[in-house]
Amino acid sequence: MNATKNLILLILLMLLSFGGFAQIPDDIILSLKSGDGKKLAGYFNENIEMVILEKDDVYSKPQAEQIVKDFFKNHTPTGFSILHQGGKEDAKYAIGKLNNGKGSFRVYFLLKKKGNKTYIHQLRIEKE
Repeated sequence: MNATKNLILLILLMLLSFGGFAQIPDDIILSLKSGDGKKLAGYFNENIEMVILEKDDVYSKPQAEQIVKDFFKNHTPTGFSILHQGGKEDAKYAIGKLNNGKGSFRVYFLLKKKGNKTYIHQLRIEKE
């Protein structure tokens, strides 16, 4: 009886830890891995708070897209991985590591859900 209760508790804990957060959309991860600024910008909110190296402001979606494209042009990614993520269903954050041939960058982003679509509200890319 105790073993059954422990097994049920373990399963519930696993479901809560894995099922409590929806995953970061695959397209966001793939666009960071491949350096596809256009695809990444498809997830930008109409205005996005962004810090990419020396650029630090709230930008319109088209401005932010150009900044991200310029960043990827000068720092072609060789890989990206999520190190940590969390939040609630309607607001999530992720921290990742973006590698290129010359070094690595720490990437932070905040996602919010509006209706059925997920938007990036904040994006930070800092040299490690």
